[in-house]
Amino acid sequence: VLHPGADAPARRWPAERYAAVATALRDAGHRVVVSGGPGEEELCAEVAGRAGLDPADVLAGTLTFDGLSALVARAALLVSGDTGPAHLAFAHGTRSVTLFGPVAPSLWGPPPDRRHTALWHPGPPGDPHAATPDPLLLRITVDEVLGSALAALYRGAAEEAAGHG
Repeated sequence: VLHPGADAPARRWPAERYAAVATALRDAGHRVVVSGGPGEEELCAEVAGRAGLDPADVLAGTLTFDGLSALVARAALLVSGDTGPAHLAFAHGTRSVTLFGPVAPSLWGPPPDRRHTALWHPGPPGDPHAATPDPLLLRITVDEVLGSALAALYRGAAEEAAGHG
């Protein structure tokens, strides 16, 4: 599951970068769905369109909170910014890659746990409510996110095969 939205642009990694991650994950044989809340339909459709995903795999604005929670609980992985679904992933034990920008993961990120990767480039705190993506968030590369996502997926598959997942 990719969840590209956030309530403030400061915490939204660019759509084209999410699309690049989605394309690579799909090309590696993983099913990718894009989730989003009400008002994020256009953003999620853009990510899916750029990645060549089936429009049926865009779940923006269609899920209740309980539905989103269930989706995250069943997912092999969640990739998102520092937003509600990231907290759901931790609560459900779903592997996650969470992108941080204006606020350090030490404040709102997951506690240390090998199932959860927090990506952040240290720097001065930004404004989490700013109207543009935070410069620290923009330092996170597609390769960093994709590498973390694939590592999490392969770790999960290995643990399941060993009966520990």
